[in-house]
Amino acid sequence: MRIAFDVSQTGPRKAGCGYFADGLIRHLALIDRENEFLLLPAVGDHFWDAAGPRQTCAIRQANFRRLSTGRTFEESQQFWRLPAATLEERLGHPDILHCNNFFCPYELKSARCVFTLHDLAFLSHPEWTTEENRVSCFAGVFRAAGSADLIVAVSHYSREQFLQTFPHYPAERIEVVYPGSRFLDISGGGIRPHESLRPGNYWLSVGTLEPRKNHRRLLAAYRRLCSIEPRMPLVIAGAEGWLLEELGDLRPNRDLILLGYVRDEELLWLYDNCYAFLYPSLFEGFGMPVAEAMSRGAAILTSSTTSLPEVAGDAALLVDPFDEEAIFAGMRRLLSEPSLRDRLRRAAISRARQFSWASSAARMADLYLEVLRLPRFADSLAMSGDVLPQR
Repeated sequence: MRIAFDVSQTGPRKAGCGYFADGLIRHLALIDRENEFLLLPAVGDHFWDAAGPRQTCAIRQANFRRLSTGRTFEESQQFWRLPAATLEERLGHPDILHCNNFFCPYELKSARCVFTLHDLAFLSHPEWTTEENRVSCFAGVFRAAGSADLIVAVSHYSREQFLQTFPHYPAERIEVVYPGSRFLDISGGGIRPHESLRPGNYWLSVGTLEPRKNHRRLLAAYRRLCSIEPRMPLVIAGAEGWLLEELGDLRPNRDLILLGYVRDEELLWLYDNCYAFLYPSLFEGFGMPVAEAMSRGAAILTSSTTSLPEVAGDAALLVDPFDEEAIFAGMRRLLSEPSLRDRLRRAAISRARQFSWASSAARMADLYLEVLRLPRFADSLAMSGDVLPQR
């Protein structure tokens, strides 16, 4: 097979979509020395990372090579707006095109399209994102619902939400492939990112600063806790996102440490040494920081909604993320019940084994073979008389 694989969001400041693509392709490389992989550093006509042509994932292996799709955003947009037959020719006639960043091309002529579905938060809560992002994400998912030969959902929650939103799409063509933790089976180490931090003496939260991650309620619960319990700093690691004005007072001080985007070795230290990991996100398609924290044996407080109970299982204290009182009460329990914290730490290490990149890559390799055996989705739609989305 020749597989064109989207690595467009795997640059130096990657987040969830980028970590999924990066982890999956690196572990596919470990098990597949026969199929040809074309790594695409820029995919789609709505997303551009200036570092993409130079700094997205590159694998030095005989069956891997990078394929340029444009040196500028304008060139990339023109490339991905080519007619389907021309696009496939320019891509080297791949058997499969695997898209990972909410972009889906119009109906391909011969290649099979695999589309990674991360979440539908932009539909459920449009107020949590920008109009530009909402429109571009919906366009990609809508096209996938009409033309993707296989959809890979990152959780059963995302799968079910997609099928409820697009009930015409065949359920047998949407499979779940969980992300893994890149910190699984790494022995100790790490680099302390802030000189004031002491092991076991800080709360940790990891995630892009945007309304969906619920920093406003977390901060309110934390400040209330500080008024009645011994103070431990709250450390937030994550890059600035959109709609920052809705997050409340985010001025750093001796109690609130904002680290911004941190390197992997710094994040490893933070997971390993936190008193507890706090992730009361309002909506997740998966929740990769929870899987990462579990793989390091952290005691976790997270949300009882969307995909997070599916990921955390019994290895976390689940709370209603919309209820500030519930977040506060959960944090207080972690302080006052050492046995609960110890139980969660033990459960986390066991639960994390379910989220291995090695098993995810093996599953994806099987799905690549399976999608080539299926009739093209566009052909099956045409036989049924259904109408495809048009330009």
